[in-house]
Amino acid sequence: MIKFYLITGFLGAGKTTFLKKFIPSLVPMRMHLVINEFGKESVDGSLLEVLDATMKQINNGSIFCTCKLDAFEEELLIALDSEPDCIIVEASGLADPTNIRAIINNPKYEAQLDYAGTICLVDAVRFKKVYTTARCVKKQIASSDVVLLNKTDKADKSQIEETESLVKTQRPDIPIYHTAHGNFDFEWLKNIDFLEDKDTSYEAHIPDISLQKILMNIKKETTYEQLMYFLKEIAEETYRVKGFVNIEGELLLVNNVGTMIEITPYKEGNETNVGKLVILSGQGLPIRKAIKKSTEHYSNLFTIVRN
Repeated sequence: MIKFYLITGFLGAGKTTFLKKFIPSLVPMRMHLVINEFGKESVDGSLLEVLDATMKQINNGSIFCTCKLDAFEEELLIALDSEPDCIIVEASGLADPTNIRAIINNPKYEAQLDYAGTICLVDAVRFKKVYTTARCVKKQIASSDVVLLNKTDKADKSQIEETESLVKTQRPDIPIYHTAHGNFDFEWLKNIDFLEDKDTSYEAHIPDISLQKILMNIKKETTYEQLMYFLKEIAEETYRVKGFVNIEGELLLVNNVGTMIEITPYKEGNETNVGKLVILSGQGLPIRKAIKKSTEHYSNLFTIVRN
């Protein structure tokens, strides 16, 4: 039997950081990794390519939606044919994974897959905001077997308590473990009390059209100060901003979660789509207005890509 793990969590909760530690912990198992990103441009896939695992990326939609479910099912069959020891799926931060049990219980998979659990990463700082504004967050909590309350080093006591309370109100049965930087104890993932499968039929989900995604070009002539100004001006209206840029002769990774702006030098290699930022926002947030205002003096440097 091939072990199967699903990693969920809203945008910026720390899934990629967790995977960079989780995958090495499974060595010497042979792993097949499926990375799902909501946008057309892949960033997390590039960050994970340095790991020793077979990897497939499925972009531009959730693998649980009508638009990508066929591609996900096909990739599962390909993975099974290669006979790895373990399949790990990182779902999009905007995914509704509530049909995962029914998918893997399909007769064409169930004889080969050993479901090891769905692990949900939760941002202790921002959880209240995203829980009340993004429908998929409740779906992710509902379908998970264990919650890793991440970024506790950045959260105060009241934020941690409030996050735990929200999770426990919805799922009083689910175990919650505190962590930072995606660190974990493998004992947390053993002997999980799995949810019962009450229905093995499923339908693909319809994409949440209330979500906004924008792809922007950032020219290399942009200065660091101009980039920082742009990001600060739009941060309040975003869930996530991510991508590689080449600024002042240096390759940088932009990795923002809400108002927390992070720009760091990137030297690991495997970067893709340099000069493009993926911006994800929510229903009712005036992100396009914020972009227009923040770029009015730099319109030649920051441009929206027309999809």
